[in-house]
Amino acid sequence: MLYIVSTPIGNLKDITLRAIDVLQKVHLIAAEDTRHTRILTGHYQIKTPITSYFEHNEMRKADYLIGLLKEGKDVALVSDAGTPGISDPGYHLIRLAQENNIPMTVIPGACALIAALTLSGLPADRFIFEGFLPVKSTARRRKIEEFKMEKRTIIFYESPYRVLKTLKDIEEVLADPCIVCLREISKKFEEVKKNKASELIEYFSHKKPLGEFVFLIGDRHYF
Repeated sequence: MLYIVSTPIGNLKDITLRAIDVLQKVHLIAAEDTRHTRILTGHYQIKTPITSYFEHNEMRKADYLIGLLKEGKDVALVSDAGTPGISDPGYHLIRLAQENNIPMTVIPGACALIAALTLSGLPADRFIFEGFLPVKSTARRRKIEEFKMEKRTIIFYESPYRVLKTLKDIEEVLADPCIVCLREISKKFEEVKKNKASELIEYFSHKKPLGEFVFLIGDRHYF
């Protein structure tokens, strides 16, 4: 069985009893970052072996994991934080398991985009998730152009290293819209700011962007 296990996005207490039970009982945990996952397993005294499964070894390692599953081993797939398969390499293993008729189940739990949507105060009945916007400015601005006619709440992740560049592109392409910016959700320095793009640029020009960021753009009617 392949278990797709959601883990905390920040606070280590945000894990389900079922997730702990599964991580204790499987033969192997496939983790995006073994160092990060060992913090979690150490906290809950989980002794299960951990192997790395990340972007740069996903093709080779997926075959190895599928081989173990075919032998009757139980494997738990975890990401750095939150639910595997969302903006991380877990998607490839999940698809490969489906193609090989390997039984799977999901252990639901924390997910940054849903937590951010809940905190944002924006309409949650209809929304789109864009993952991470393109790294290069030209492609990123092209993607942002697509948001102009969007009436649903738009959610995307961003690296702290690109926060200012992305905000400047949004300010110019979308004529300085209001944005909800969340960082470090569930952690000690959690922050939620709802401002125009230009105001967020000013803020983060004086306060270095740090941590994990989620941005939301809503229909202007809701600001």
